[in-house]
Amino acid sequence: MAKEDFYKVLGVDRKAKPEEIKKAYRRLARKYHPDVNPGDKAAEERFKLVTEAHDVLSDPKKRQVYDRFGQYSDNLADAAAKGAAGGYGFPGGGAGGARTSQPFDFEGFDWGNASSSSSSGGSSFRDIFADLFGGAREKEPPPAVPQKGADIEMPLALSFEEAITGMTTNLTVNRSEQCSRCNGAGDTGGAAQTCPTCKGSGQVQRAGGRLRFAQECPDCGGTGRRRPPCPVCHGKGVVPKTESVKVRIPAGVDTGSRVRIPGKGEGGRLGAPPGDLYIITNVGRHQYFTRKGDNIYVTVPVTVAEAALGARIEVPTVEGKAQLKIPPGTQCGQKFRLRERGAPSLRNPQARGDQFVEVQVTLPKVISEETKELLKRYAQLNSENPRVAMGLE
Repeated sequence: MAKEDFYKVLGVDRKAKPEEIKKAYRRLARKYHPDVNPGDKAAEERFKLVTEAHDVLSDPKKRQVYDRFGQYSDNLADAAAKGAAGGYGFPGGGAGGARTSQPFDFEGFDWGNASSSSSSGGSSFRDIFADLFGGAREKEPPPAVPQKGADIEMPLALSFEEAITGMTTNLTVNRSEQCSRCNGAGDTGGAAQTCPTCKGSGQVQRAGGRLRFAQECPDCGGTGRRRPPCPVCHGKGVVPKTESVKVRIPAGVDTGSRVRIPGKGEGGRLGAPPGDLYIITNVGRHQYFTRKGDNIYVTVPVTVAEAALGARIEVPTVEGKAQLKIPPGTQCGQKFRLRERGAPSLRNPQARGDQFVEVQVTLPKVISEETKELLKRYAQLNSENPRVAMGLE
């Protein structure tokens, strides 16, 4: 059964530009993707057809073959790779230049084996056809341009105290630096050759489950040709390097903070600067303190007598101990603020957050008969019922 017109499959005009084809494919791929339509066989088949249409129409050479013959196969592509028709039944060509009425069906024919190999200079069908689709006008690889190195991210675990006070440490970083052999160009500067990775097609196949996708060749940038790679960096333009980097973590970092170390990322190419190193901090928990932004929170127990009569107590802070005045009649859960006793601010090194102290009234332990009698005496002298406001007795 003949397949649907690939242009109709993607919903684009036959003169559509590459970006229009790409946009249409992405829209349809999202619509019919098996992950979006689990168990829907019709959607899966449509997704395969959309993918096949994009694979052909997004490749200029495949698209030329498709536009010429109304279909695409490797055999047709091989037949058309090197020349114009001269009496072999190509549409628009024939013996003596006469137009043939019916195109010859090349599907299933192995052009790779249809060649003569005589010593008198015999050639294959690929040599007979003289550049029908502009196959000889191969793209040259683009000239290398300076390119800044990529950034590197590294996680770093800190204790709560280290995050508050800051620290300096040495980290082993696996990065790269510009290749000294080719100065970051990635090649030796010789004549361009057919890319060995994609065999000159400019695209490589990637498997995704039961489906296969065509992607731009990463080694030649889709041109199908590249210069001989540098023997030192193997075409990457950079070489690996392990380096010990001294890192200063400022006071006040929190989980998820990013500390930048300039110039310690991946190496640049052709004299471009290297990328940066980013340290992503992960701060551990504290036994007593919790942190919200730059503010610190802590819960401190007080006795009934301290809460009722008032007292001056000692409380912990991130910088040591501090005195806190508890007024008479303090209730359980009441909070007090110690200004500028919180975490240092990363936005303003001269500023700090506050510390909030929540008091937790603890009941006295009955350790003797005398203590029990005192509590009974207290209950007789203070017959207050705290549940009256709730309408209870």
